[in-house]
Amino acid sequence: MDFTPLPASFYEPSAKVVAPRLLGHFLVRRSPEGLAGGVIVETEAYLTDDPSCHGFRRETPRNRSMYGPPGRAYVYFIYGNYYCFNAVCAPAGVAEAVLVRAIEPAFGVAWMQANRPVAGARELTSGPAKFCLALDIEREFDGTDLCSAESPLFIAQNPQAPMLRRRQGPIITTTRIGISVAEHLPLRFYLDGSDYVSKRERQVKRAKVHPAPK
Repeated sequence: MDFTPLPASFYEPSAKVVAPRLLGHFLVRRSPEGLAGGVIVETEAYLTDDPSCHGFRRETPRNRSMYGPPGRAYVYFIYGNYYCFNAVCAPAGVAEAVLVRAIEPAFGVAWMQANRPVAGARELTSGPAKFCLALDIEREFDGTDLCSAESPLFIAQNPQAPMLRRRQGPIITTTRIGISVAEHLPLRFYLDGSDYVSKRERQVKRAKVHPAPK
């Protein structure tokens, strides 16, 4: 497959705009055995005025990548065991990012399974910590340029994203999960037809399906 990274301009809007637009595109990891990764099927937005955002109070060594420039990775350690991957959004100096919560594995699956041996296929990447384990994403990837095909980790445009959204849609908007502050904000987005979504909600708001970037 020929992967072309999404440009930095894709990430310049607010994270709440970018989050649903990321659905259907590819998260790509350069592994010792070639490219590995899959389709992004679930995201959450974290905003500069959002008290649950890591950059809400001030810039620190831990969250520095979140302040830009847009199109960089923000990777953090959580619960003393796991890593989470985010795509930084908005202009430099504005702390916003999209947490990728789940991907649907599409290539390099054998390498991913070796990193995270699980009984069921769905368990491989149906959560933010799960796919980071499967793709061996750790803190060293913090600050990585997601817009360069030479990076060890990047997000590539899927020319078939509009078709995929129609096939696996609609895009569902819900409140975020796994947080205790500002959890009521409707900033989680997922493809309703994907088996790899981490959690589904009974009461949901259907969102507009966004077009692929030009």
